[in-house]
Amino acid sequence: MKKILIFVLGVVITFYSSCKESPNQITDIKGNIELISPQQVYDAIYKDPSIQLVDVRTPEEFKSNHLKGAQNVCVTSDDFKEKVKMLDKNKPVYVYCYKGGRSAEAAIQLKDLGFTKIYDMDGGILLWEENKLELIN
Repeated sequence: MKKILIFVLGVVITFYSSCKESPNQITDIKGNIELISPQQVYDAIYKDPSIQLVDVRTPEEFKSNHLKGAQNVCVTSDDFKEKVKMLDKNKPVYVYCYKGGRSAEAAIQLKDLGFTKIYDMDGGILLWEENKLELIN
């Protein structure tokens, strides 16, 4: 009985370790999604004010403050996929939220919708503020 238990435990451990994704596999899954710093987003905005910049927070959060030139499309709303259809899939899209969780989800949805290049701002507007970059209030 002890030998059978050890064998089963070995099979479970082998199976589990072979199913874990390596960092390269995660990168492959993300594909055209790139995590960039607030400073990189700031530089992109001021180099080209017409970039597709999307704040994926709620409308209430957006009203309190947002990045210059951003449009608000809340990722948690039922019509997110419908609203992002107004964006050009062949141009880069920059997304951000408060800390980075919702923008990561939005980036994945945009990729699934066929967008070719998505930039997800690391740390969200919280890190933007920590870097003392300009906000619209």
